[in-house]
Amino acid sequence: MEGRAITSVPAEAVDGQSGTPSRSSPRVMRAAGKRYGAGRPPAPYDPGMTTKKPLHTGSHDLPVSSALAEFLMGNWESSPRADPPPQSIAPWAAKRRDRLSARFPGERLVVPSGVLKVRSNDCDYRFRPHTAFSYLTGGTEPGSVLILEPTASGHEAVLHVRPRSPRDTGEFYRDRRYGEIWVGRRATLDEASALLGVATQGLDDVPARLNGTRPARLLRGVDPEIDALLDSTGREEADLEFASFLSEMRLVKDEWEVEQLQIAVDATVAGFTDVVRALPEAVRHPRGERWVEGVFGLRARLEGNGLGYETIAAAGVHACVLHWIANDGPVRPGDLLLLDAGVESDTLYTADITRTLPVSGTFTAAQRDLYDLVLAAQDAGIAAVRPGARFRDFHLAAMRVIAEGLHSWGLLPVTPDEALEPGSGLFRRYTWCSSGHMLGMDVHDCAAARAEQYLDGVLEAGHVLTVEPGLYLQPDDLTLPPELRGVGVRIEDDLVVTQDGARLMSSALPRTASAIEAWMGELLA
Repeated sequence: MEGRAITSVPAEAVDGQSGTPSRSSPRVMRAAGKRYGAGRPPAPYDPGMTTKKPLHTGSHDLPVSSALAEFLMGNWESSPRADPPPQSIAPWAAKRRDRLSARFPGERLVVPSGVLKVRSNDCDYRFRPHTAFSYLTGGTEPGSVLILEPTASGHEAVLHVRPRSPRDTGEFYRDRRYGEIWVGRRATLDEASALLGVATQGLDDVPARLNGTRPARLLRGVDPEIDALLDSTGREEADLEFASFLSEMRLVKDEWEVEQLQIAVDATVAGFTDVVRALPEAVRHPRGERWVEGVFGLRARLEGNGLGYETIAAAGVHACVLHWIANDGPVRPGDLLLLDAGVESDTLYTADITRTLPVSGTFTAAQRDLYDLVLAAQDAGIAAVRPGARFRDFHLAAMRVIAEGLHSWGLLPVTPDEALEPGSGLFRRYTWCSSGHMLGMDVHDCAAARAEQYLDGVLEAGHVLTVEPGLYLQPDDLTLPPELRGVGVRIEDDLVVTQDGARLMSSALPRTASAIEAWMGELLA
């Protein structure tokens, strides 16, 4: 859940200090390749809506004398450069804004990027924009706001972003959150417009733009300042409908999105390979799970934006905890290691893959029996993924295999059919969570979509989802034979629904027990 703290700008477009606004600069609205005068005389530079507040400084910051402040205000080079080429997302984001416009004609639409969140004291978490904002713009800068203003022919989209730090105010050198000497150069309004293919304005225009009588639909709970600008009284249902549609429009991935997801999957496969190679070192360390987490995290930061979610590196009995992220235990020979991890691409699409690996390189007989049952369940689930099938079908197919296998082992006091009845569900003592979910920019994607569009909906080409059955046999479960207690297995792969079935995006990673043993043997040789 990490993100970049500045708008995505190629290195060659951000080095240096060009494009600094001056006190004589007219306020303008930029569009790619165009500049629109505001129709009024030049005004003093205003640093923006959120920078009118006190600067973000630390108690241990050195004092700044008036002489030093004056010395810092001048002699900064301005070296304008050509507009950078648009990011690859730009034309796709424009199409998405058109879809949004068509769904809500005549209404003002507001989607904030979100704000920096405090980790502790004066330290923030690395910023990751709200998914809906990045989906519609490709932007990643905190505090930004996308406003779609209704027009006779649809909507005019304007992206409001924080401008460059001016050299004639204290923000540049004193503000730890936004000062460019602290966090790096931001894009100018022109550069942001060229990169993202959308008109841009500074943040200082947002309050006036939202202060009119025209009602607006707002994605709430993302930016408290924007929430405060728009009264929600009587608008609750409209805003909920807006949030739902922003989720639902991401259910079917376009061609560009599938490419980004494949990039994330491929990087994740490389991360799993890194982990297997590092297992001997993990075994030697008393906190071997942390070693595993760190090795995968390095790959995620090298090849992507970071982790798509907190890595689950669960060895031994910890594999029975569905979302074990403490990762503070040992990795012992003879145990299984359940690794659930995903790389988030630089474009903020995440993979979500799980493998359960024998730490010693080979499964014991009991481990293999358990693994093979989960694999058979996953095979059944994957076979049920196709256009026209109900979303829940693959889960039901996987759970039937699980129930039949548990019954054959004598663990269920009822028949598989009885165990699968909604009023029963006894098989769930050993497997708790759903067998999959939508995948995209969020690991659990499209969570605000209505049930009829998602959970109770029908699969269609372009849906991307996980299939991930598992068995989690608790160490204190007296219904289990001793050799199965404290063993957890999950197998998870990412699929994209095609016109005639589904494609396994993570097929480069071995799935069968024999293939995993052979793969690990090669890597550990």
